[in-house]
Amino acid sequence: MGFRTAILGATGAVGQEFLRLLDERQFPLDSLTLLASKRSAGKTMTFKGETLTVQEVTHDCFDRIDLLLSSAGGSISKEFAPSAVKAGCVVVDNTSYYRMDPIVPLIIPEINSADIANHQGILANPNCSTIIMLLPLWPLQQALGIKRVVVSTYQASSGAGAQAMQELKEESLAVLNNQDYERTVIPLPYAFNLFPHNSDMLENGYCEEEMKMMEETKKIFKAPDFKVSATCIRVPILRAHSESINVEFEKATSVEDIYSILSSAPGIKVMEDRAANRWPMPIDVSGKDEVLVGRVRKDPTQENTFEMWVVGDQLLKGAALNAVQIAEAL
Repeated sequence: MGFRTAILGATGAVGQEFLRLLDERQFPLDSLTLLASKRSAGKTMTFKGETLTVQEVTHDCFDRIDLLLSSAGGSISKEFAPSAVKAGCVVVDNTSYYRMDPIVPLIIPEINSADIANHQGILANPNCSTIIMLLPLWPLQQALGIKRVVVSTYQASSGAGAQAMQELKEESLAVLNNQDYERTVIPLPYAFNLFPHNSDMLENGYCEEEMKMMEETKKIFKAPDFKVSATCIRVPILRAHSESINVEFEKATSVEDIYSILSSAPGIKVMEDRAANRWPMPIDVSGKDEVLVGRVRKDPTQENTFEMWVVGDQLLKGAALNAVQIAEAL
């Protein structure tokens, strides 16, 4: 039996990964419908050798759809997800709009797949940086207990979508040729530059991206007092986010113990070559499902505290892959 499936935001970077993953993972499809805003309607895309035409999303287009994978932006999900649920469709939403809704499960399948059964029509995909951080932290939390986390992220242009990736390429060429370039997605000079994440700044001094990591972690771990502080940085990388994570544990442990725990954790791959000073890089994980972890070392300034370096593909495990895994669990 297959599912009548639709992708909302099919022409975007995550939507394109949805298409590839549904094919690659042989997701049980009865039919596939591609949906997008009026601006993108009429475009064609190829799936399993068949040309599909992108349709404009409307409130009455969900009657023959069982599953909606949405990555079209929070305002679109806010408007159309309720109509999809009303039509009997289950929505796996990759936007931020429903993540902190108390009745919407926020799912990383390797961590809290049991919560999927509690859905009321909508399941939320966490923020990309949250997923990449929590995949290695969860097995460590279970084995050792975590007292506190401090994370700094180095986020690629893929987090801002396909147009941001294209603009980074074009702006880099313009800078190399001493030409002016007018950006439309990223508001700050991006080529050969970096800056604190450009999401809205809040009164507490954190930006929205940082607060997403902090609040979503508490919901997923079911730990309202979990201590995590985040600093999010946008770097001129096309694809894959990197994170430096400092973790204080409740139990005494060692570098060897941490690697042992992570080596058997689902979705994680340890990458370690100390002799060559070679650690996970964005190019190692771009297009790959696993989250790479390396450079685990003891923090000499604080007891039971360790540093680690984590890299994951924002478009895959940080977005499309996680959502498809939720759909597979359904």
